[in-house]
Amino acid sequence: MAALTGRVARWPGPALFTNMDDLFSGHLEQAAPLAVRMRPVGLSDVAGQTHLTGPGMPLARLLAEAGQPGRQPSVILWGPPGTGKTTLAMLAARVGGRRFEQLSAVTAGVKEVRDVIDTARDQLALQQRGTVLFVDEVHRFSKAQQDALLPAVENGWVTLVAATTENPSFSVIAPLLSRSLVLTLKPLEDHDIAVVVQRAIDSEVGLNRDYTVDDEALEQIITYAAGDARRALTALEAAAAVANESQVNVITGDHVAAGASHKGVRYDKDGDQHYDVISGFIKSLRGSDADAALHYLARMIVAGEDPRFIARRLIVHASEDVGMADPTALRVAVAAANTVQLIGMPEARIALAQATIHIALAPKSNAVIVAIDSAIADVQNGRIGEVPAHLRDAHYPGAKALGHGVGYRYPHDFPGSVVAQEYLPEVLVDKVYYQPGENGIEARYAEAHERARRIVRGHPND
Repeated sequence: MAALTGRVARWPGPALFTNMDDLFSGHLEQAAPLAVRMRPVGLSDVAGQTHLTGPGMPLARLLAEAGQPGRQPSVILWGPPGTGKTTLAMLAARVGGRRFEQLSAVTAGVKEVRDVIDTARDQLALQQRGTVLFVDEVHRFSKAQQDALLPAVENGWVTLVAATTENPSFSVIAPLLSRSLVLTLKPLEDHDIAVVVQRAIDSEVGLNRDYTVDDEALEQIITYAAGDARRALTALEAAAAVANESQVNVITGDHVAAGASHKGVRYDKDGDQHYDVISGFIKSLRGSDADAALHYLARMIVAGEDPRFIARRLIVHASEDVGMADPTALRVAVAAANTVQLIGMPEARIALAQATIHIALAPKSNAVIVAIDSAIADVQNGRIGEVPAHLRDAHYPGAKALGHGVGYRYPHDFPGSVVAQEYLPEVLVDKVYYQPGENGIEARYAEAHERARRIVRGHPND
């Protein structure tokens, strides 16, 4: 890490804020967590995200235009935890001199949304002052809650800045999505985390240069952060507390490890270790270890992870890792997801556990995902061809004159409802995508699949 620390310039620290009132009054609450105190007030102080914040990039352009008359577009910030979503929303308000209102999708209902919108509309009408409405974890808003935002966005009563850790294409309603600019934030690079740590050490509202961090400690913090600035600052603050208890001013790797063990910098519903735990869950399912899968499931449940997220992962892996080896796994996973929607937690934990055990113990096959990805690759690479004429739609005047549908052989008119006939485009004749595995009942499907393929392709006796 010596080379890395050598690239980190000592930085005097920007003016920082905990909310918009603190920002404009210059008051900072030293009791606030280090990660809150270290929010930058200028775009140039934001670590990472240069693809959005650099000269001429989307966020830089938006902020440059924030103080100009005219309606500013609403924005959806999509990215992992600790990448600056809240900070960027606050900057949008500060640069344009607008009010900043924040709602959490975990606690706010439709009433709270409408109250904020009514206040914003009054402020705009009476004082000509706009409002930036920041909605954290917007993917947790129901359709009704998201619908409540639409009039304010359409009429320009607020500039919506919504943050999500999930793909907005699946978690945000289409009308809201179509009215917003979606910007993707990336995990911070190691050198970005190093800059964040050094700023916190140097800043008067941070550690005020009361401590230094040795190379081992910095490397541990960077590794632990995994691209998340908030995790890095939480780990630094915890390590500083341990060093303070030991009455030393050099933070070492031992201080970082000790701080992490008792300061609560663990997986939580805001995303700490989110990716590590879900990865452990998925790989335990794939590896047929039901006990390990249940352990990671329990960690997510206790941490308050969105059960809909867990259910979606179970559905995906019922097809990706089990597939045709046990087709009932998909039904069980979908049933668990429905249970989450219909009953909710904590009772739905039982259905999630049942699906977890089923998928973990089911015979495994990845033949389904291999087959569809292979077919998609051919299409993306231009191996498409024309639909054979005898398969084309013949239900309109003049179709037969074009040869459409002519010569089509209706399978139910033949023994076993299978007949020799070409279904693939000419460029893909004899192409094989689905290659069944030998586990579970897929072995039976393999026999049926091969028999049908021989007949269809005109080689019944091969």
